[in-house]
Amino acid sequence: MRQDGLIRVLVCDNTRVYTQLLADELKRDGTLQVTTSASGAETLITRPSFSDVDVLVISSTLDEQPGRGFGVLRSLRASNPKIRAVMLLDSSKGATILEAFRAGARGVFCTRQSVEALSKCVRKVFEGQIWANTPQVEILLEALASSHDIRAVDGRGLNLLSKREMEVVRCVAQGMSNREIAEKLHVSQHTVKNSLFRIFDKLGVSNRVELLFMTLSQERYAQAALHCLIDECAYMTLREEATLIACQKAADQGVLIAQVALAQFYASRHASSSDALNAFLWYSIASERIARASADAAKRLTMDQILQAEQMVVDWRSKNGKTSPQTTTNAGPVPLDADETICRPRSSAKSSQTPLGVLA
Repeated sequence: MRQDGLIRVLVCDNTRVYTQLLADELKRDGTLQVTTSASGAETLITRPSFSDVDVLVISSTLDEQPGRGFGVLRSLRASNPKIRAVMLLDSSKGATILEAFRAGARGVFCTRQSVEALSKCVRKVFEGQIWANTPQVEILLEALASSHDIRAVDGRGLNLLSKREMEVVRCVAQGMSNREIAEKLHVSQHTVKNSLFRIFDKLGVSNRVELLFMTLSQERYAQAALHCLIDECAYMTLREEATLIACQKAADQGVLIAQVALAQFYASRHASSSDALNAFLWYSIASERIARASADAAKRLTMDQILQAEQMVVDWRSKNGKTSPQTTTNAGPVPLDADETICRPRSSAKSSQTPLGVLA
């Protein structure tokens, strides 16, 4: 977008006539500066640069070949990963919706809808939102429920992200635009945009839809594990096979609360000789992570602060009638991934038609 505030839109429909007709209609919107691309996939693919384009409006049918636009958009994104595109669809079938988003579209628009709605779609996509109506979102979620979980390139999944990046992810899952995220987090829109690029790179996703899928799948497992952890009887909770499987997946993905929940579960079950082994396994893995986190936290404290923390632990144990399993009562607070705090012996330190998320 230039200093005049206009959104620069490039239109490429199936034929030259359709392209010009659509462009003429969009030009009635005073916030859009519309140009056209000669019909044909080759013209788009050989375009030297898209730096003068804010939003690309491209038909799924190019060169009179249904679906050709999907391949063209993939090629364009390979060399122009930041490009924002709205895919024009002749069909609202589930497979077509999914293919458009897989190709990298930020919005899908059925050609039977009004031009006024398309103008709004373009503006929302420019602002960083995903444009999909309720039935289209249901198609996406159904595809998620019936397919394998999207995994990050690193097994730690969402644990790769910093605390601030996770705040951005949660805002995206709520359907917020870059501007809304910036206002909530008290940062600039440029900072939000850069954060999203880093998040996409870390998680191995290419757009907000894939990020939403990952958030739904991995946080589902984490929430199941959290319910187990805060339940005084983890054994009763994890007896349900689906919950146990979800907790195991979260633990394998590096979710600390899931690892602790599994350790508690196996330690209390005593159903077979392997339970004690599994309890020891998960307690050891969780303890190692806690020890590292504790050591990192201690590096940021002064000696007086460490002594103050140790006294806080002694006071907590005295108040709650807890005694340390160690010969000394010295202890320090250990920050967890879920912003919780537990106490450990000091010696252990050594060893989320409308934009997605605002549905009508």
